[in-house]
Amino acid sequence: MSNEMSFPDYAVLVGYFVMMIGIGIYSARRIKRQEDFFMGGRSFGKLLQTFAAFGAGTGSSDPVNTGRTTFTSGMSGMWSVMSWLFVTPFYWITGVWYRRMRHLTLGDWFVERYESKLLGAAYTVFALLFMIVYGSMLFSAIGKVAAPLVGWDEFTLGGVNYPIEYFLVPVIGVVVLVYGIAGGLEAAYFTDLVQGICIILLSVILIPFGLNALVDKFGGDGMLDGFRIIHEQVPAEFFSVVGSSSSEFPLHRIIAVIVISLVGVVVQPHFIATGGGSAKTETNARVGLVVGNFLKRFCTIGWVLTALIALALFADRPELVADPDKTWGVASRELLGPGLTGLMLACLLAALMSSVDAYMVVGSGLVVRNLYAAFVNPKASEKTYITLARCTGVIVVGGAVYVSLNMMDVFKQLQLTWIFPVVFAAPFWVGMFWRKATTQAAWGTVAFCALMFFVLPRVLPDAFPALRTASLLSGANVAVDTTTARSAAPSDVARRSAAIELWNTALAENGGDEDRTAETRGARPGLLELGDPIEETTSIGGTAIFWAGGVTPIDEAGDELPHIKPVVISDERDGNVRVVKKQYAPDVRLRGDGQLNLDFLLYKVVGLPMQNYSDALLKTLELPPKIIAPFLVMILLSLVTPKNSTAALDRYYAKMKTPVDPDPEQDERNLVNAYSDPGALESKKLFPGTSLEFQRPSAVDVVGFIVCFVVCFGVIGLAVFAAGIGAK
Repeated sequence: MSNEMSFPDYAVLVGYFVMMIGIGIYSARRIKRQEDFFMGGRSFGKLLQTFAAFGAGTGSSDPVNTGRTTFTSGMSGMWSVMSWLFVTPFYWITGVWYRRMRHLTLGDWFVERYESKLLGAAYTVFALLFMIVYGSMLFSAIGKVAAPLVGWDEFTLGGVNYPIEYFLVPVIGVVVLVYGIAGGLEAAYFTDLVQGICIILLSVILIPFGLNALVDKFGGDGMLDGFRIIHEQVPAEFFSVVGSSSSEFPLHRIIAVIVISLVGVVVQPHFIATGGGSAKTETNARVGLVVGNFLKRFCTIGWVLTALIALALFADRPELVADPDKTWGVASRELLGPGLTGLMLACLLAALMSSVDAYMVVGSGLVVRNLYAAFVNPKASEKTYITLARCTGVIVVGGAVYVSLNMMDVFKQLQLTWIFPVVFAAPFWVGMFWRKATTQAAWGTVAFCALMFFVLPRVLPDAFPALRTASLLSGANVAVDTTTARSAAPSDVARRSAAIELWNTALAENGGDEDRTAETRGARPGLLELGDPIEETTSIGGTAIFWAGGVTPIDEAGDELPHIKPVVISDERDGNVRVVKKQYAPDVRLRGDGQLNLDFLLYKVVGLPMQNYSDALLKTLELPPKIIAPFLVMILLSLVTPKNSTAALDRYYAKMKTPVDPDPEQDERNLVNAYSDPGALESKKLFPGTSLEFQRPSAVDVVGFIVCFVVCFGVIGLAVFAAGIGAK
């Protein structure tokens, strides 16, 4: 196949961009009110809601990250994306919430529930920062796959060479702005429909081409025989769907990630729209949200299979050994013909744009509703609000482009979004279900989370430098090197060949200096033949317990001692597995780097032996304080602060108990009746006569929730089935 994009590829790409902009211009004619721009008139059915949820939840980083982790670790790498799977059944319930809120932004919800415009403004600031950082991650991910596809790594501007992503990211940002600013949420949803189809196509298009390429390269009786070839070329360990206890995603970490994801996802800013608020009916809201997210989980299996095919075909490529992030780009470049390569890049751009367009519209809504209308001009015309919304859409997109160009590190950007939502999560959950949740408690919880999880961990080490060398905080967990012996598979031989080629290239660049090359590239790789004994070593541990940036050995003057290494404390062998444990000697002085894991002090006080815990367990322990502490603070403060007004609480909970009627006029009449006698709705509560506002679940709630859990296990079963195709 061609290694560079041709005219048909660029024609497909330009045609895609023109179509997106055309949808935006067409949708602009239908916008008359704020609700039209921010919620598309709440007119969307199951199809558009499905692809809105699918598009907003599927970014350009997902197939790239899945391809990388599968190429290096096998099928268990799918959990880098699949960890959200068991959150999906809860969407069957939450989709109804966002529709019954009848708000344009989640900031409006905080204003209503806590009777505080300032709290709505604070949420707006949080939401804009979240969407800018999350969007920047999606922009950065495109750079990882664009260069192999377009065939050129750099462009020249003003006599200076820049990486291709520094050209592509701003261009994509402009296109998103044009159709999003013009057409609002309706344009975003119609483009999400097109882009969702593109993403599904992206998930499967490489599989038949890859299987045929395997048969052509290794010989076989037809395309499906390619599955057998994958098993012959790739080590058997790579077909395990579940990682080992020493992997990045053991069971306890998956459970913790599911819990914190569920806690935080409800306050992600775009959920007021894609989570169901823009749907015509409650059924459309919940079906769209659930089906859209399940579509992503099924697509993940396609991404995994593509990466395994790439491993069997291209394990000898030095560029993939050096940077597995390019797996998807190299596979697309090598397997697809003219026109299809451009379509693949368009599909990846679609995965980015389908998320960013929703963030842009939601962000503009927050600025207009919870800043401008709340504090500047509450009596402005609908035309003024819409014009301002179009102008402020640039905040999210422009901010995301700026952060992307300055960071260009997908993993670091992702880390910034993991814990961020906990700032507002507890006020949302407690306020949803407990009448006694107060405004002062909400402010106190937001302040507590911001200080404990974001401000103090960064400020304290700078204000008190002695903390970095305090013996109480300088510990690291035991480093464990696990070496497993097995017979070399064909892909092992190919990867070793590529590693040798990379080492020889570095040797030539260093003028033949082997010692200098070994310092940067490691020892010279030895030749490997099929069936030879091969040892694979995985190294975990040696991770600083209290410091995000690790620990560094230093002398009494504070100077680094790079020659000081952890010493062996045990060396054991069990059959083909050798485990070596190492730890810094007690007399080694260590300095902590990065921010302080302040919440780990609690574990120190109760005496947990954290130095003996694995990296995955330490990462898991980061989550419980961030899950539990905000709820405790919120509940305790609510018990000692003044209650909110009874009238406002009655009105809010009456609205949340009143099903949405798709006819806006009838819905308004139903609300008036509910407001006039909120006590009549007491029977809908699970605990009548109490301050707890849990509603009694309906048969649809229960059956749908159970069916969703069954589908979750069906997705895992499909992954297991896919792993076994072609196995002997």
